[in-house]
Amino acid sequence: MFLAPRRLCSFGSSTKFLKIISPSNILGLPTSAKMSSKLKNARRIEGLDRNVWVEFTKLAADPSVVNLGQGLPDISPPIHVKEELSKVAAIDGMNQYTRGFGHPSLVTALSCLYEKFYPNKINPNKEILVTVGAYGSLFNAIQGLIDEGDEVIIIMPFFDCYEPMVRMVGATPVFIPLRFKPVDGKKWSSSDWTLDPQELASKFSSKTKAIILNTPHNPIGKVYTKEELQVIADLCIKYDTLCISDEVYEWLVYTGNKHFKIATFPGMWERTITIGSAGKTFSVTGWKLGWSIGPSYLIKHLQTVQQNTIYTCATPLQEALAQAFWIDIKRMDDPECYFNSLPKELEVKRDRMVRVLESVGLRPIVPGGGYFIVADVSLLDADLSEMNNTEPYDYKFVKWMTKNKKLSAIPVSAFCNSEAKLQFEKFVRFCFIKKDSTLDAAEEIFKAWKNQKS
Repeated sequence: MFLAPRRLCSFGSSTKFLKIISPSNILGLPTSAKMSSKLKNARRIEGLDRNVWVEFTKLAADPSVVNLGQGLPDISPPIHVKEELSKVAAIDGMNQYTRGFGHPSLVTALSCLYEKFYPNKINPNKEILVTVGAYGSLFNAIQGLIDEGDEVIIIMPFFDCYEPMVRMVGATPVFIPLRFKPVDGKKWSSSDWTLDPQELASKFSSKTKAIILNTPHNPIGKVYTKEELQVIADLCIKYDTLCISDEVYEWLVYTGNKHFKIATFPGMWERTITIGSAGKTFSVTGWKLGWSIGPSYLIKHLQTVQQNTIYTCATPLQEALAQAFWIDIKRMDDPECYFNSLPKELEVKRDRMVRVLESVGLRPIVPGGGYFIVADVSLLDADLSEMNNTEPYDYKFVKWMTKNKKLSAIPVSAFCNSEAKLQFEKFVRFCFIKKDSTLDAAEEIFKAWKNQKS
C-alpha cells in the first residue's frame, strides 16, 4: 500500500515534513509531461474556445456599466407568465421528469399556435421537439442532420454559434455576406442589407447539405421579404438542401415589415427545421426553452441527439410556458396579447435609441425586427491607441467604451468569419429591450460624450 503524499505537522513548536517517494516513480508510470497528449482537447473543438459572450459579459459585469450588450431583457416579463410559473411550482407532480421530447401540454399548445400559420396540421408528438433554448435546437439539428464533409451555407453576419457548431461535426461552413446597399438621402435600414441572388446560387453545390437562415436577423434586424425567401427556397429545392430556419424573433417585427416562414413555401416543409424560443417570445431568457418544428422524418433525428445528451427539459418551466401560451393564443387578435403588445413597446424603444445614436453623430441601421440596433461607430473617432492592435476595430472600441464611458455593446465582427471581419469591424450592436431607466442612463452617457467632444 502506498501513502499519498501529505504534509505531517504537529501542534508543538516544531514541524516535521516527511519526504514521500512518488508511487509513479516506483512503478515507472508516465510523468505528467509524458501524459500531456492524453489531456489535450478533442480535435473537434480545436480553435473554438474564444466566445464573444464570455468575453464581453465579463467586461459588463461591473454594476457601474450600463449594459446594452448581451440580449438580456431587463424589462419585466408579462405578469401572466410569472403567475403561471408560481402556480406550477406548488404542484408536486410538476417537479419531476416529464416526456423527453417535450412536455405534453407544451407541445400541444405549440401545435395549436403554429397550425394558425402553416397550411398543414402539426403532430405535437412527432413534429415538435422542445429543447434547452434555441441553442439546443440548433445543436440537435446540426448534430442529427449534418455529416463530416458536408457543406453548410451561413449568411454573414451570423449568430456566433452557427460556425462552431458546424465545425464540431466536421462539416465545412460556406459563407456569404449580406451586402450593404444604402439608399441615398434615406436613413440606413436593415432592408438595405441583401443577398446577391447570383452570389448565393454560386455557394450551392452537390456537397451542400443545409443553409442556416435567420429571420428576423441578429444582429442586423433584417426581416427577409417573401421574394428574398423564395430565392432561397428555390435553391434549396434545386439542390435538395435542408433549411435550418432560426426564427426566434418571429413576433418582434415592426411597422412596414412582415415575417414569413420559409417552411410554409411550396416544397419547403419537407426540408425545413424551424426554431423558436420562449426567451424571445416572452422575455424570459433565463428559462432556456426552445423548440424545433419540422416533418417527423427529420425531427426523429433531432430526438435521437436529445435523448442521448440532455434527455429532457425542466418540467415546471414547460408547464408554465404552455399555460402562458394558451392565454395568449385565446386573445391573439387583441392588443393585450403579448405577441402584439411587446413589438409595439419595443418599437418605441427602438425609435428612441435611433434618435439618441443620431444625436451624437452616429449612423444607426434601423432594424425591421428583433431588439438590436447596429451603428457605425467609426465617426466617433475614439482614441484607441492604448488598445490591443491585433484585434478588430469594433472589439477595441467596445472594450474602450466599456472602460472609459461605462457603456457596453457587442462588436459586430464577432458575428463574422475571420476573412470578413474587416467588412464589419466599424459596426457595433446595441440592445434596446431595456427599461426606460436603463435607456435614460445610456442617453446621459451619450449626451456627456457629445458635450465632451464639442
